[in-house]
Amino acid sequence: MTSPEIHDFLGSPAVFASEAMLGLLALVRKVAVTNAVVLITGESGSGKEVIARAIHSCSLRNAASWVDVNCAALPENLLESELFGYEKGAFSGADSAKPGLFELAHRGTLFLDEIGDLDLRMQVKLLRVLDGAGYYRVGGVKKVNVDVRLVAATNRDLKASVEEQLFRSDLYHRLSQIRLLVPPLRERREDILPLAQAYLKQQAPALTFSSDVKRMLIDYSWPGNVRELRNVVVRAAVFASGREIVPADLPEEFSQSSFGADLHRLASLPDLERSAIVQALQESHGHQQKAATRLGISRRTLQRKIKSYRLTTERVVSIAG
Repeated sequence: MTSPEIHDFLGSPAVFASEAMLGLLALVRKVAVTNAVVLITGESGSGKEVIARAIHSCSLRNAASWVDVNCAALPENLLESELFGYEKGAFSGADSAKPGLFELAHRGTLFLDEIGDLDLRMQVKLLRVLDGAGYYRVGGVKKVNVDVRLVAATNRDLKASVEEQLFRSDLYHRLSQIRLLVPPLRERREDILPLAQAYLKQQAPALTFSSDVKRMLIDYSWPGNVRELRNVVVRAAVFASGREIVPADLPEEFSQSSFGADLHRLASLPDLERSAIVQALQESHGHQQKAATRLGISRRTLQRKIKSYRLTTERVVSIAG
């Protein structure tokens, strides 16, 4: 396995060990030096914010501000005032003027997480800013102009949202100048142990994982992705009674998942063996000694297995032909 690359992007540790993530990091470095809008997609917890922070860290704007906001965490009226700011007296409680996040991110990067949750009215205002138009603070009469690099992220299928008329097509295409997909953790299992060990080092450097735990971590499906992995490691470190994290320190679903994985592997072994024998016979054109040599077994063992799987050399070869 490739040695993992370990980075820290604005306080967010990141480990890149799989070919998929190393390739994504290479794309990040190319994209970062441009001013293009970037849309990062992927499942919840897969690491979209880390990629966004990496873009800022690798960009020419890294000496300026990094500002982030979760669009799903704020109601519509508050989100508008947060993004664009407000003037004194604009609404009840506005005792003084406040600059918006766009102004705070001037010459830097603004990260809009969960942008798929923006309502249609806010989408219109955002589109105007992306097109270079100035905007007004809430209650303001003077236009504000900013120089901001926008990075957005979503776990939604924005194209489907456009078809359902929940997301504006013009904003979707504006955001999609460059799209980066963060694969789920289950599709990059080479990252699981390096990430787990990095989180464990942060939480409890004196602890290690047992070999059984390592296998269970790799076998698990990780529906919550990297976020879930981090939480599981922190929990296990807290509950560990010795210097090694053992299966009993993991949540209950891990023992169930591991048991199911073991059953699946055991059940599939005969099928795998039968397929290997068929392939070897086909490649050797039915010559049993050559097939046995390919398989690394004796001819007598091969003949016994051919009989147990009810195979006939003639039929196997005819199928291949």
